[in-house]
Amino acid sequence: MNLKKKSKMIDINCDVGEGVENEHLLMPFISSCNIACGGHFGDANSIDETIKLAIENNVKIGAHPSFPDRENFGRKLMQISDDELKKSIQNQLDLFSERLSFFDGKLHHIKPHGALYNAIAVDEKLAVLFIESCRNYLHDAFLYIPYNSVIENVALKNNIKIKYEAFADRNYNNDLSLVSRSHKNALLVDETAVLNHVLYMIKNNQVKTISGFEKKIKADTFCVHGDTKNAVEIVKYVYENLKKEGFKIG
Repeated sequence: MNLKKKSKMIDINCDVGEGVENEHLLMPFISSCNIACGGHFGDANSIDETIKLAIENNVKIGAHPSFPDRENFGRKLMQISDDELKKSIQNQLDLFSERLSFFDGKLHHIKPHGALYNAIAVDEKLAVLFIESCRNYLHDAFLYIPYNSVIENVALKNNIKIKYEAFADRNYNNDLSLVSRSHKNALLVDETAVLNHVLYMIKNNQVKTISGFEKKIKADTFCVHGDTKNAVEIVKYVYENLKKEGFKIG
């Protein structure tokens, strides 16, 4: 690999504040985090605790709004009116902004969670609604979104700053959608497999799909889900080996 690629800055992000209580172990090995803010999980106390840990570890802070569906952890498409969804997203972001202000923290990004994330990637109406819901919170912050998605186009049309996100611990379909969690090969849990998955995307700007195809992808940040059973081992292994490869984490 040439020196230019080896000096590239890599952002590792993690979904946190979701009740797993492993944040203190994850934070030393990530550079940005997405904190649940009351939709699928979270309240003022969990948000405060996670923000504090992020600041202590110099981790960039993001809000992680979701469908208001704690029963399904925000991972099922929810039948909800546009007005209800917009109000819920804004309530979540209001709560998060309020808690962040107590720490004089800065909102770095917003990343939608679960089924909402997947839905706005393909549904223009929902994508527009999401941007309308978040616009006032995104003046100085980024939106984490998947490459070549509907939400990407809507965000760019609305002059929203974006960062492309790819998933370190998830397999991809040929259309760059994530393999459904209902399938046994949806998650990558072997540390070496996750690292190889990430390195392939970094070095080739492509991802290998579960069908064996190579598809173009762009990634500014790579996500490891904090609720994966061995998430701490994964992020530590990826962090340490990316640094060995000559990459900077940040």
